[in-house]
Order: sequence, then structure tokens, then C-alpha cells
Amino acid sequence: MMHEALLWKRIDDSVATVRCSLCMRRCVIENGQFGWCATRINQNGTLYTLTYGNVAQLSISTIEKKPLYHFFPGSMWLSLGGVGCNFKCHGCQAWDLSHCDVKKKVQETTYMSPQAVVKKAKQNGCQGVCFTYNEPTMWFEYVLDVFKTAKQEKLSTCLVTNGFMTAQALNMLGEYLDGYCLDVKGSFMESYTRIADVSEINTIFSNGSEAKRRWAMHVEIVTNIIPGYNSSEKELKEIATWIFAELGKDTPWHLTRFFPYGDFKEVAPTPQALLENMRNMAMREGLLYVYIGNIPGHPGAHTYCQKCKKPIIKRLEYDEIENRMAQGHCPHCKTLIFGRFAF
Repeated sequence: MMHEALLWKRIDDSVATVRCSLCMRRCVIENGQFGWCATRINQNGTLYTLTYGNVAQLSISTIEKKPLYHFFPGSMWLSLGGVGCNFKCHGCQAWDLSHCDVKKKVQETTYMSPQAVVKKAKQNGCQGVCFTYNEPTMWFEYVLDVFKTAKQEKLSTCLVTNGFMTAQALNMLGEYLDGYCLDVKGSFMESYTRIADVSEINTIFSNGSEAKRRWAMHVEIVTNIIPGYNSSEKELKEIATWIFAELGKDTPWHLTRFFPYGDFKEVAPTPQALLENMRNMAMREGLLYVYIGNIPGHPGAHTYCQKCKKPIIKRLEYDEIENRMAQGHCPHCKTLIFGRFAF
């Protein structure tokens, strides 16, 4: 569905050239041409999005699948995915959505109005609406409209993002967004370039800080550790240091196991010992909640009380959790646990 974009400006009236201001690529787009992500087209000096309301994937699943562990644990969410991405991650597990022929793939999607999305979430007893699967920034205008509608109906909102949107885009979402799951692929520009073909990374980290500090969003960080690409202790220690300093020691960090896929099909899965060692390192750096992901049943997926060290939320599988929380407190020693919880 053609829909005028929100963040752009005309930079040359004589040839109807525009600049997109949605993400940090800030594409200059000539008349009749697409931006880097191929989801936006300049038609006679006006920028349009091609993907407004075009839902490519929809599910009702637990918040743990995002992954978010301290944000209404065990709650069900209506999760939506569209098409396109502003990264090109060589091991992307959602390649068919993120790096498809956008114009062709849109024809295979189902249109849902913001009102229809919210109605479906309420009918299914969902805590809220989450945009995930592909990069949500790619259908920013739709995300914003869905979130505004969700808030009117007292639903929560969540975004799983690479954080590469402009500060202007984040601030437009700010008052409507509750949960911000940020995918941090490394702390070195070289790692981002090798993994995702991205060379400007400062905005990713500043957006994470702004989400927490300015907008009081619930922020969790996820890093998929790819052996030989972002797996050095030096690099991961820098991420841990940033989380501690900018987001706070109680900010959850998910260290997830990489599995070979796409252009990275020759890369070995992340060794379990490496994940465990990096978890221990991060906790030595002062982080309270560091999780190991993509290894079902691993004790590193459980939430432990930071004071008495006893497990208070056990995660056996994504859809199977044992929650012993007592109104946001440890049931054993009554210590307050960081997060947002339903009582």
C-alpha cells in the first residue's frame, strides 16, 4: 500500500530529489528511484513507503521469544513482521523477509489496518503488540499508527530493533513505546561492517541510552555471538561496560548462540563454553542479569535473585516458564527484582 513517508525532505526542487531521514543511511533518492532498503520510493519529489500495513508474518507468542525476560514474563503478544531491512546481516535467519525483492514480496502479504491489529491482540488476550522478525524501522509509519491505537486501548507496545533509526524517528515513537529490545552486534565498527555492512554505529548506542534515559522504556540488549566475528572477550567486555555505565547494572543482556545460516553457513555454532565464559565475564563487570539464549534448558536462561542467588523464574522452553516471583520481589529474601511485571 502506497503511503506518504513521514521523515524526509526535498533537497533539489529542480530535479525532485529527496533525502530520507528515517535511518542513519539518510539516502538521497532521485525521482523514480528507491532508497537503500527498497521500501521507499521517490515519486515526483514526494517520498512514499511501499509497505504500510503489509503484514508478512504474524504470530501470538510469549514475550520470551523476543527475547525479553523482565518485561511481563510469560505474557502473550501479537507479533508482526513486514519486509525489508536497512542492514544486510550475512547470517540473517529472516533473510526471506529482510532481503527479499520488496515489490514482489509485498504482493504476497496481507493488509491489516492498525485498528485490525489491535482488535486481534485484544481478542486473543495479548498483553500488547510487538514488531519483530524484520527491522521495524522499515514500516515506521505503520508501527507508529499501530502503537498510537494500541495505547488508546490500554495495550503495551514493544519493538525488536537494530537501533539504526535516526534520533528523530526514535523520539516520534518515544511516548508510545514501552519495550525496546536492542540487537547489539558488537562494539567495534569492524564487526558491524563484517556482519551487517554497516559502518556508522554510534547512533545505535545513543538510541539505546535515549530509550532508557529520556523515554523510560524498558530496555534489554541481545548479542548473537558469532565465532570469529564478534566473539572476543575484549569486544564483549566493551558492550558490558557500556550497558553498566549507560543503561544500568540491572539491564538484562542476552548472549545468544549463533547457528550457521546464509552467507555464514560455514561458520561454526557458538561453543557453549564461550557463552558461559562471557556470561561470567559480564557478571564480574557488575551486570546482574546476563542470560544465555538458544540453548534450551540451560540454567543460564533462568532469572536468579541478585541477593540470595536462588532461581525465581525458570525457563525450560520459550513457552514454558516457572515464575515464582512475588509481586516483583524474590519470594525467598524479598529483594526487589528489576523489570515490569503483571500482578
